[in-house]
Amino acid sequence: MKTLILAGGVGKSLFPLSREQYPKQFLRFNHHSLFQMAVKRALKISPPEEICVVTSNSQKFMVLDQLSEIGADVEVLLEPEPRGTLPAVYFAIKKTNAKKVLVMPSDHVVTANDEYLNALRKSEKLCRSYLVAFGIKAKEANPNYGYIKAGKAISGGYKIDKFVEKPEDAATLVSEGYLWNTGMYVFNTKLFTEECRKFCPDVGKAFEKGANFAYSTLPRLSLDKEIMEKTSRGAVVQMGAHWNDVGSFDAVYELLQKDANGNGVRGEFTSIESKNNVVIGDKLIATIGLENTVVVETRDITLVCPRKEAAKVKKVVEILKERNDKRIESHTTVYRPWGSYTVLEKGPAYKVKRITVKPGKRLSLQMHFHRSEHWVVVRGTARVTIGDKEFILRNGESTFVPAGTKHRLENPGLIPLDIIEAQIGEYIEEDDIVRFDDDFGREKS
Repeated sequence: MKTLILAGGVGKSLFPLSREQYPKQFLRFNHHSLFQMAVKRALKISPPEEICVVTSNSQKFMVLDQLSEIGADVEVLLEPEPRGTLPAVYFAIKKTNAKKVLVMPSDHVVTANDEYLNALRKSEKLCRSYLVAFGIKAKEANPNYGYIKAGKAISGGYKIDKFVEKPEDAATLVSEGYLWNTGMYVFNTKLFTEECRKFCPDVGKAFEKGANFAYSTLPRLSLDKEIMEKTSRGAVVQMGAHWNDVGSFDAVYELLQKDANGNGVRGEFTSIESKNNVVIGDKLIATIGLENTVVVETRDITLVCPRKEAAKVKKVVEILKERNDKRIESHTTVYRPWGSYTVLEKGPAYKVKRITVKPGKRLSLQMHFHRSEHWVVVRGTARVTIGDKEFILRNGESTFVPAGTKHRLENPGLIPLDIIEAQIGEYIEEDDIVRFDDDFGREKS
């Protein structure tokens, strides 16, 4: 059975921790990210050659980086652009030619215990005749989840009597014994394709003309809404494992260490008469008399809201999007295949960055039309190309890159290279770049 890990989502529900270029699957609440935890969970049931990660071009290098960290050599399939879960699954099935697939989100926390493994074994038998979903006993009425009503008992599970995605009245469904939908599925791919042709024929027709055509013409489509809500061939296996979709700051609270007053904390925190808060930050956060509140501080954005209202953070993202605010796209720290950079200071005609280049990596050979750059090495050794000159810089040494000059920065050493870059010019945005040569196959401009 092939395991498909869906890792192409964008960052809205945990903004400002998550951003479009750094969605929640890459967030770390312990030593590993949610994505890495999903891969390690998949490795318990499938060998590396039977695991496939489905992600977008914009997240390719983040995925490869995090796979490398945990030593997981698995296949990575790149969607031309995000189009929702249904095209992602159809695309992966078509590419891999698998007969059976386990579909896993990459941004959930699941305890891979005996109950989890037992549920997977049951699903393998059921998927001969059914599209199999995994359900968890609902703990509360959460309108952001999908709900499944279990019907007639069948071998290893139940026929799905009703499948409801994000209901208006979740409390009624919980009182009637509905299960939470975990977003995990096991499909016989022949059956899946048949149901897709029945309920969403445009998907199959589009992919017959190639993936690029499909992704350029199809709208965003949800597997849950387009297939699972409509099919009469759905089954559910109830799973006893712990599950957390990490889809809200209330869900994050469950993952955080708690202090004596029930505050879920990540970072430096001091409080007076404060209880049951979610507090996450890079700086010292102090609260007085605060209860049941979310406080999230990043370098460029601070969020403060009641815990019960935290799901509305998606509306904040939409407002910023309408304003064309670039902060929804990335943090002040941006990850690249060669390392990362952090914007330390920015003004009308200047920007100051800290650039970190991994050992053995180099930036593209590039040029900027509108800005010059001054580099100062603060750690490691840099090999620098400016025009037709190549030379080495060490700690404390610096150089100047005039606008309109080809240049390249490389780390030939065994430790990370850190430099401070001061950009000066009439235009200092990231799209002022022409690449002449790039080790990672990125576009030239």
